[in-house]
Amino acid sequence: MKSKVKKNILKLKESSTLAINEKSKNLIKSGKKIYRFGFGQSPFQIPDKIVETLKLNAHRKEYLPIQGLPELRENISKYLFERSGVKYSKENILITPGSKEAMLLMHVTFNGEIITPAPSWVSYEPQAEIGTNKVHWLETSRENNWFPTAKELENKLKKLGKSKNKILILNSPNNPSGAICHNLKELAKVAKKNNLIILSDEIYTDLSFDNSYKSISKFYPESTFISGGLSKWCGAGGWRLGFLAVPSGMKDFMSSLKSLASESYSTVNTPTQFAAVEAYHGNYEEYKLKVTSILHAVGLYVYNNLKSNKILINPPQGAFYLMPEFKNKKYKTSAKLCDAILNETGVAMLPGSDFGFKPKRMLTRLSYTDFDGIEFFKNVSNHKSISEEMVKTYAPNVVEGVSKLSNWAKNL
Repeated sequence: MKSKVKKNILKLKESSTLAINEKSKNLIKSGKKIYRFGFGQSPFQIPDKIVETLKLNAHRKEYLPIQGLPELRENISKYLFERSGVKYSKENILITPGSKEAMLLMHVTFNGEIITPAPSWVSYEPQAEIGTNKVHWLETSRENNWFPTAKELENKLKKLGKSKNKILILNSPNNPSGAICHNLKELAKVAKKNNLIILSDEIYTDLSFDNSYKSISKFYPESTFISGGLSKWCGAGGWRLGFLAVPSGMKDFMSSLKSLASESYSTVNTPTQFAAVEAYHGNYEEYKLKVTSILHAVGLYVYNNLKSNKILINPPQGAFYLMPEFKNKKYKTSAKLCDAILNETGVAMLPGSDFGFKPKRMLTRLSYTDFDGIEFFKNVSNHKSISEEMVKTYAPNVVEGVSKLSNWAKNL
């Protein structure tokens, strides 16, 4: 019998990041000791003033404009301008229920093909499939910090030809590698020459360990869309508030995105939008400095204690991820490798095949957020001097899990 579900939807699987989170929770409930390195969620408390603003507006029940609260869009416009020097007016900003939804709207609206570097976030390809846009993976290397070079992008575009519109997705700091893209200007030059659209996923940009906000929009503002939100820097993943900033010359895109929003989620919930006004208006630089300093210290601990002749790994640069590669001939795929690690050590990670790598490449994604961020944050008086002893004291699960992983790898 013919399926009643569309083919492109039928072949979708549950997001692997959400699936590993549920699996880890269930294993913990069953009594197994699990080191939750599979799910990327901020461990830190949302700043008190932002929470208080949410409470003060909890009584609000009115629908807000489809595009979002004007004050919020104005604050995001200023926020982007202060960081990149590029002006996205409030008329060209759409508030969405999370940045994930912002990017899904892009995929559904866009007519063309998607170029995404390997590695990339797990949901780019499935979202493109929902939008019936073909995905072309662009191989990268450890030596080039897991981002494409301008030459590699140029060669890919030559191979694909010019018959269809194309979007290049860039995410820096990157999920899953934790790396920062240092050749944005060169990539922008190639994009401009080839009339590419850029979707710049900047959800982690405030979690750069060099404390600088780098956006490709600075070099190619006329065709760069920016997605962002409160999930990572603010720790408010469950609040589901994101945004999409649209270039001023893309009026047909903005109109279509707004129509699509009106026929799907209508508008983002009202109390959260008022809280986000405070998040994008208040001064939270000290909060961000402390958060990034803690994450950097924990990331360095993981890096220093995993790198070996059995594990290849680059140092952390941002977000809260690392991408260990295991020298192994025992397991045939990275998925089987991760299954074995979970079963034998209790360390939950995701395989590189979920992020665009070939299954035989023994890469994994490790999220080093399995610690009490509230307690750690409270005990840091000087963000410039977070010692290894503090990591051992306030991130014991990370320390123990890394030790188990390192010892396990010695037997490969």
